[in-house]
Amino acid sequence: MRKSFAIVFSIFALLYFASAIALAKSPNVVFILADDLGYGDVGCLGGIRCKIETPHIDALATSGIRFTDAHVNASVCGPTRLAIMTGRYPWRFGRSQPGGPWGFIGLRFSPETFTIADLMGQAGYRTGYVGKWHLGTKMATRDGEIQNENNVDYTQPLLAGPNDYGWHSTFVLPGSLDMYPYAFAKDGVWQGTVDAKKGWSAFNRVGDAERDFEDHQVLESFYRQAEHFIDRQDFTTPFFLYLALTAPHTPTSPSKEFLGKSKLGVYGDFVMEVDHGVQRVVEALEKNGLRDETLIIFTSDHGPAPYAGNTLRATPGQIHDLERAGHFSSGPYRGYKFSVYEGGLRVPMIASWPAVIAEGGQCNRLVGLNDLMATLADLSGQQLTPEQGPDSISFAPLLTDPSADGVRQNLVMQSIGPFVVRSGNWKLCLCPGSGATGKFGNERGAATAWKKARGNTSNALDYASLFQAPFVQLFDLSTDPAEKRNLATEMPQKVAELVELLEHQVAQGRSTAGPKLSNDHKVRVLQRLPSDLQQFLRDQ
Repeated sequence: MRKSFAIVFSIFALLYFASAIALAKSPNVVFILADDLGYGDVGCLGGIRCKIETPHIDALATSGIRFTDAHVNASVCGPTRLAIMTGRYPWRFGRSQPGGPWGFIGLRFSPETFTIADLMGQAGYRTGYVGKWHLGTKMATRDGEIQNENNVDYTQPLLAGPNDYGWHSTFVLPGSLDMYPYAFAKDGVWQGTVDAKKGWSAFNRVGDAERDFEDHQVLESFYRQAEHFIDRQDFTTPFFLYLALTAPHTPTSPSKEFLGKSKLGVYGDFVMEVDHGVQRVVEALEKNGLRDETLIIFTSDHGPAPYAGNTLRATPGQIHDLERAGHFSSGPYRGYKFSVYEGGLRVPMIASWPAVIAEGGQCNRLVGLNDLMATLADLSGQQLTPEQGPDSISFAPLLTDPSADGVRQNLVMQSIGPFVVRSGNWKLCLCPGSGATGKFGNERGAATAWKKARGNTSNALDYASLFQAPFVQLFDLSTDPAEKRNLATEMPQKVAELVELLEHQVAQGRSTAGPKLSNDHKVRVLQRLPSDLQQFLRDQ
């Protein structure tokens, strides 16, 4: 018996050691971030409720690990991208620098902030960013005033942009595909001649555009740039490529090659072109003999938009038309982009690294996209200082053992304002209803939800009551993944425990072990309250 145990232990030790040796060699890394892609929009996670063919994403999952409990930090674009870039919760940052509407937004955070590009650069990596930026730029203007839709000098390079955040080479669209200016900037230099006015389907925002820019050609432009970045590596220096797609975010505009490809319609066509991006990256790596030693992580910045679908104009609630056709972009989960529910916050995430990760794995541990920084630090042999990535926890051990105990035990998220606290299987939403405005199709918008909650209670209103039912929602995701049963009334102590956890992490300026840090501004635990309640709290 002892001999058998010794043999098993020796085998385990050898396997562990082999994994450690494999992990010791820093991999190339390609991080692919889709835009508004839901958990159920990919076949390997959506199952029979997914009516879109995603063969290349599914093949990536077959070659590696599917993460079934991966979450964003907010169910809207900008904050999640900020958390990915810095390993810091987005609500810790102050206001953006001034800028005009849409893609003219000013710098979202200081170029002095430590980023994943800085991390990989100091580890000796060649870093590249291709795709949607949406974290702010500083543009040269003709009148010396703050950038807006009328004064940008496109003959001059950006005064500050992605290259100032540690990236060696960049090719970006400043905002989303429905946010002008519709023009690419390569290493801070505007491409082509920006002297046209254009707008696209969905919201039809007409603004500055490069004269040859077409919405249906953007993904192909990104894919070619990603291929070029991979092709020009010297193969002795590791590289890190961040590929940020603009799809299937509106405008729903697949290329001509993909029009009509999906049986579901144009939305399915666009998702299939996202899937094609994975194919292009994999083939570029294989062509250069780099596939086995490259870690590919594929995920999305939050859940699907409720206004997106087969009608090109943004139409509130049209995602239900896809559901009636048998396709559920949020998978089995409730809610969409902008909401506090899982459909807005839980995202598809896949990791594939043939030299290290075993095929066909599934990891059910809690992971946040803000964990990318600590994970890359582990894989590249770097040590983060106490100030760097204060909310980032490495999931590198899960790559070799998906069933290992997860290091992350809790995660703080947001909708467009209200906080969400996850701890184990417990989830607390610090608002009634979806936490969204309801304008675009989420159920029970904020104003309606607060009105109903206040109508259901005769208690005298005070600050403490806003942390109790019916003003908060508590779910046990282990038994209620669809978030149908609010347990806040039955379990006030659990609510109080999760509120205390949030308050502690706000006060500490970090959620990881280390010295206390400062937030960039005063963070209020209750966010986006109705105006009369905001005044009530100011008077307390």
